[in-house]
Amino acid sequence: MQAFDLARLFAQRVKLGTPYLEFLKVPAMSLGLYTLPVGGTDEQTPHAEDEAYYVVSGRARIRVADDDRALEPGTIVFVPARVPHHFHSIAQELTVLVFFAPAEGTGLAPG
Repeated sequence: MQAFDLARLFAQRVKLGTPYLEFLKVPAMSLGLYTLPVGGTDEQTPHAEDEAYYVVSGRARIRVADDDRALEPGTIVFVPARVPHHFHSIAQELTVLVFFAPAEGTGLAPG
């Protein structure tokens, strides 16, 4: 079993000085922690894998293709593989758990 503590993951991400920390990667999935500051810019590009976001903290908006919605703690958003998406209008520092299936960078999602 592997178990993770969010406080330790937050500290590790800060220590590394990066907005994204991948903390688990197995062939079927990968998990990461992504944080963007107030007014920050999300420059991600579409992924070859399906992806889900769980909003841990903060307030922002997400655009997925032509759909745009508000985000707040507890919101879950699914983004199919290869669909353009990005966070914007970040009003409070945004932290999300990121789930890729299969693992990010494998490019094995159907479609």
